[in-house]
Amino acid sequence: MKDKEIEARKKDETDVAAKAEGTREGIYYRPKVDIFETETELTLIADIPGVEQGDLDIDIADNTLTIVGNVKQKDDAHNYIMQEYGVGNFFRQFTLSEVIDQEKINANLSNGVLTLKLPKVEKAKPRKIEVK
Repeated sequence: MKDKEIEARKKDETDVAAKAEGTREGIYYRPKVDIFETETELTLIADIPGVEQGDLDIDIADNTLTIVGNVKQKDDAHNYIMQEYGVGNFFRQFTLSEVIDQEKINANLSNGVLTLKLPKVEKAKPRKIEVK
């Protein structure tokens, strides 16, 4: 394969965050995310390979949860013939509803997998009403 074909193929296969008038330098990918719900919380799992704990920022402002993960470039002396994994940073935003207790959100990062626990507020949890 020619170099141009390889580059075109790499561009087609990446899920790069929408390009707006951003102020961040470099490539930013939209991490793949799984979200599931229980009666008491939502759990968000995001793949952010290469991000270390100190290079991860999770913020909440105006009911918007923002995840930014920075990947440090590694100096490689390899002469790649083909490279399918592109190195870049991660950016993703989610709008939170009033059902989420924003004060109790917690995060865990392990082996490039971010797990966010988003507990529901007490009034949003289902409850059984006793009939007398």
